[in-house]
Amino acid sequence: MSRGYPLPGLKDGSLKGAGFLSDRGVRRVFAALDGGGEETRVVGGAVRNALLGEPVTEVDFATTATPDVIAARAAAASLRAVPTGLEHGTVTLIVEGVPFEVTTLREDVETDGRRAKVRFGRSFERDAQRRDFTINAMSASAAGALFDTTGGLADIAARRVRFIGEARQRIREDFLRSLRFFRFHAAYGEGAMDPEAFNAVIAEREGLRTLSRERVRAELLKLLGASGAAAVAGDMSGAGLLQPLLAGIVQPARLARVMAIEAARDRPGDAALRLIAFCALVEDDAARLREMLRLSNSEASRVQRAAKALVSLQGRDAPPAPRELYALLFEHGQAAACDGLTLAHAQSPAAAEDAGWASAFAFLRDTPPPRLPFSGADLLARGLPGGREIGEILKKLQALWIRAGFPKDPASVARLLDEAMGGVETGLKRDSR
Repeated sequence: MSRGYPLPGLKDGSLKGAGFLSDRGVRRVFAALDGGGEETRVVGGAVRNALLGEPVTEVDFATTATPDVIAARAAAASLRAVPTGLEHGTVTLIVEGVPFEVTTLREDVETDGRRAKVRFGRSFERDAQRRDFTINAMSASAAGALFDTTGGLADIAARRVRFIGEARQRIREDFLRSLRFFRFHAAYGEGAMDPEAFNAVIAEREGLRTLSRERVRAELLKLLGASGAAAVAGDMSGAGLLQPLLAGIVQPARLARVMAIEAARDRPGDAALRLIAFCALVEDDAARLREMLRLSNSEASRVQRAAKALVSLQGRDAPPAPRELYALLFEHGQAAACDGLTLAHAQSPAAAEDAGWASAFAFLRDTPPPRLPFSGADLLARGLPGGREIGEILKKLQALWIRAGFPKDPASVARLLDEAMGGVETGLKRDSR
């Protein structure tokens, strides 16, 4: 059972004095839309985060005003209105370059698990009832008055994520809510997940197959970026919810290790690296994840390169020596080398705080990859004709250079050129006679 916590943003039963309410852009939106027969409030994540003492990164509004009234009032207040979702009553107001979503109060008419048909309303309570979780359904007036008709305040104090009303019904309205449940618990929950919600997600698991892969990708990356991602991902895996989404083996333990290593290095959570730790074992997994999650080219490339770098580090109990780290940088590049080393550390028996692995990571992070101090032009200058032979000797020369410890001084490079060309130069001199 989660214990109660004080709510940093709640003072005298209201959000009066909350930082986001004093924002100039927020005040201008309220001034344009609130009053004159219409009521406007801040809703959702801004209220939730303010209550928790978390950063408020965006502010959304709900209003009794219909989109045409919103647009007219925005124009009168010299605010730019962009019709970003008129079918759902959403208009985005641009205030001094900052976007604010404003949505007319709604009531669901019909849902199919992916889309909802709605009609506009004037009841904040009914609008709250159609939202997903109690912690996301609270609203606040311009003066900071807090409105909670679903029990969200108590759930925030208990660090509990709970569906509004009957959980299975909420999920059937939009099956993405199953993934959002796990994501919000990973970010804000504590202890065991709400049993009714968890059981409802399992009962409605077939609905996950109807979701677009782009939506799954976006939600999964947000989940993996949360502080409680490892435990939640483990529970999802244990319940058999990830196989239809990922079509592969997952590794909750390796994910937990990577997150512990990030914390030990005082680094921010890297959702993409956590995805690799959780879902990728070999290079071929990049193609599978690209297909299943519609990864971008750069995301799929990162998975592939990290897995490839890990291959050269498999089975290590201790971190690589400096010469090996130089080779890792040269062969894989800085980003993939850092990813591969972190994954190798996670698979080793070493503690997350291990100084040797931390030093190796710092070396990779701070050292530019070695650059070849020679090229085909150096071979041509020695009289070697162009063609396939150039590539073969360059490949041999590169291996010699790595084995020699990446020397840069001209004398050492010249000796390596001599060794790589071997009998080639003798043949060239003989041919020239």
